[in-house]
Amino acid sequence: MITVGPVLFIIGLLMSLVAIAMGLPAIADLATGNPDWQVFAGSAAVSLFVGVSLMLATRSTSRANLNLRQAFLLTTMSWVAVAGVGALPFAFSELEISVADAFFESMSGITTTGATVIAGLDDLPKSLLIYRQLLQWLGGMGLIVLAIAVMPLLGIGGGQLFKTQTPGPMSEQRLTPRITSTARALWSIYFVLTVLCIFAYRLAGMNYFDAVSHAFSTVSIGGFSTHDLSIGFFDSLSIEIVCITFMLLSAMSFAVHYSAIYRIQVLKYFYDPELRFFVSLLIVILGLVCLSLFANDIDDPIRSGLFQTVSILTTTGFLTDEYSSWPAYISFMLLVGAFVGACSGSVGGGIKSWRILIMLKHAYKQIFKIIHPDSVNTIKLGKKVVDSNVSEAVWGFFSIYIISFMVLFLLVLATGLDFISAFSAVGACLNNLGPGLGEISSNYANIPSTTKLLLSFAMILGRLEIFTFLVVLMPAFWRR
Repeated sequence: MITVGPVLFIIGLLMSLVAIAMGLPAIADLATGNPDWQVFAGSAAVSLFVGVSLMLATRSTSRANLNLRQAFLLTTMSWVAVAGVGALPFAFSELEISVADAFFESMSGITTTGATVIAGLDDLPKSLLIYRQLLQWLGGMGLIVLAIAVMPLLGIGGGQLFKTQTPGPMSEQRLTPRITSTARALWSIYFVLTVLCIFAYRLAGMNYFDAVSHAFSTVSIGGFSTHDLSIGFFDSLSIEIVCITFMLLSAMSFAVHYSAIYRIQVLKYFYDPELRFFVSLLIVILGLVCLSLFANDIDDPIRSGLFQTVSILTTTGFLTDEYSSWPAYISFMLLVGAFVGACSGSVGGGIKSWRILIMLKHAYKQIFKIIHPDSVNTIKLGKKVVDSNVSEAVWGFFSIYIISFMVLFLLVLATGLDFISAFSAVGACLNNLGPGLGEISSNYANIPSTTKLLLSFAMILGRLEIFTFLVVLMPAFWRR
């Protein structure tokens, strides 16, 4: 059996961090004389009590280094646990939403999906609005990565945990010699981007509240807004330019940012093969979208097309226009683009560009092999040869991804959604995008509770890139 003591200790630590985060909206309400502070104070008290209790109960095992199985279990359980306590303010508030709705909203926030069940955002208390944004910001870089940064203070090793939290090339790529230093470097870049985004939004015309709120969701690629009309509420070209800029920066690999900033290797932005592929794909889809909008006499096709293409392909989910009202083939093309997703080592969702690039190169290799049977070809990303085991792992991931999507799609169809709504809902949640088509084009409030729970599962499955979650569900995982 797996020793769960160290796992529960760190989960308690994460719950305590969430409780502290709840204190910020409570303070804001107290400062403005809003009685809603009681909601956050009560939720923080419950979260802190549970978190501290877990830490005290398991403190004797807290200094043990985590093995790989414990790391997988912790990664999965922590996201579920944090989403659970994160739902408390929504459940206790005057929103009058169900437990399933509260959990869905919390899971959507912490996984940076951006799907919401709440309408009338413009009339909500500012404390609840900033809390939604804060959830996305904490979930963007990941509470786990934050925990790794502070683990040495507790005498806990985080190497195995880092591997499970950052699937893909970055799982084996240490930016610095120590895992904790890597985690701190990632969070420092994330924090600096957030601060720069706040000031950029303020200079573009947002008030301080909206600037902070939207910076949290932009840099985290979350997509929550403080207005029902999202970024379209402001109707400002300068704000949209700021938003596009930081969505693109956050969709890039943070390893590239680290090389450019700390190692003064600015040319990394131009020579990184994954980034070049991502930008190339974005330009191609952008061209098709703008031409299609122009052909269909959509107002301001370049401005609308540019914003929505960047927003959806980076899996952010901000809106300036209802893309669901565009011709079906345009909306579908953008939704399919979100399946590709952002770069590896970023805060974006989707399959990730590096996997798509490897699959394309592998497919080309197989076609070339048919034409030239005796040829010896290798798959390269830039100047680095991709190991055959990596190619197999990528195709294995893609297979599991498609199977997961189809199973979830059929289950959501069984709950009563129509074909288009079910397809887009699963795609939007599995890729951590948020906005969908059909019944969910505006929000997810009117779909059944069972559907919301299934989509919550899809969100965490996408956020953990499937394998990390599914490993824990395997019977072999629990055997010695």
